[in-house]
Amino acid sequence: MKGSEPIPITLGPARRAGDRPGTDRRLIDAFGRVATDLRVSLTDRCNLRCTYCMPAEGLAWLPRREILTDDEINRLVRIAVERLGIREVRFTGGEPLLRPGLERIIAATAALRPRPDISVTTNGIGLARRAQALADSGLQRINVSLDTLRADRFRSLARRDRIGDVLDGLRSARRAGLRPVKVNAVLMRGVNDDEAVDLLRYCVDNGFELRFIEQMPLGAGWAWRRENMVAAEEILVRLSAEFTLTPTREPRAGAPAERWLVDGGPATVGVIASVTRPFCSACDRTRLTADGQIRSCLFSASETDLRGLLRTGAVDEQIADRWRLAMWGKAAGHGVDTSGFAQPSRSMSTIGG
Repeated sequence: MKGSEPIPITLGPARRAGDRPGTDRRLIDAFGRVATDLRVSLTDRCNLRCTYCMPAEGLAWLPRREILTDDEINRLVRIAVERLGIREVRFTGGEPLLRPGLERIIAATAALRPRPDISVTTNGIGLARRAQALADSGLQRINVSLDTLRADRFRSLARRDRIGDVLDGLRSARRAGLRPVKVNAVLMRGVNDDEAVDLLRYCVDNGFELRFIEQMPLGAGWAWRRENMVAAEEILVRLSAEFTLTPTREPRAGAPAERWLVDGGPATVGVIASVTRPFCSACDRTRLTADGQIRSCLFSASETDLRGLLRTGAVDEQIADRWRLAMWGKAAGHGVDTSGFAQPSRSMSTIGG
């Protein structure tokens, strides 16, 4: 195993606190980073109850009236693409497949010019019957969460007996021509950390791209413990016992995953080390919650309301200006691995991945 050190990227000096975005009409922040990747949460609801995400009884869901309508989502995505320079749009949740109008939202996004790259992150429940329709609507890529290949362990982790649906969904996505089909896996010490090799072998054999993600402090209940997280370096050591990993040559830039060729390729594996090897200095993301709030970072302590502007008659440029201002104030980093870190009041399911 080679190339496990993070790629160093240095932030430029922050401009004065009173500065404004000025004439740059993109989503630029005070450190010079430009957001080109929009994450859109379509719902805070989910049909699984994963132990690291939410309690068995679920959460208090947002009232329907607070959730953005399809038309409101389409308008905000259009403003982001046409006025703010967004080039990638990923639809998340909660569970985005619970949104009845998902195909129509994707089709509206695909009709924009310049056309953004469109992807979805899902738990895979219901994907088998919708993969082709999603692809026909304009979806290009998909990420499916899968933390274990064992049915009993899946049932324990997700509190639902649905692993068969997830595996069927992965196969259906591949048949529908979605490329790539990525698998997201979170390893937890003493829970599923013995499956790193098995998960990679499964993905290599089936033509999926595996991404291991360090567990982040975003679950409901504030149960995250640093010592229970399986860090990137440990994941790579475990994989290297069975596979030869060599770093890919493409620049990482703002991509969250560091990637390695598996046994010379073409298969790859990635590790998203948000905690131990953060990529904040090259972050290019902006986030829209299901209830119309802009978040400049997953771990942000503040939000900017766009839903209120939408529903009180604001014109597109007013909304774009508010969005620009929200991103201008983005912090230099999330500080997860520091003593002063405070977990956001929202959990991952309400923020969007």
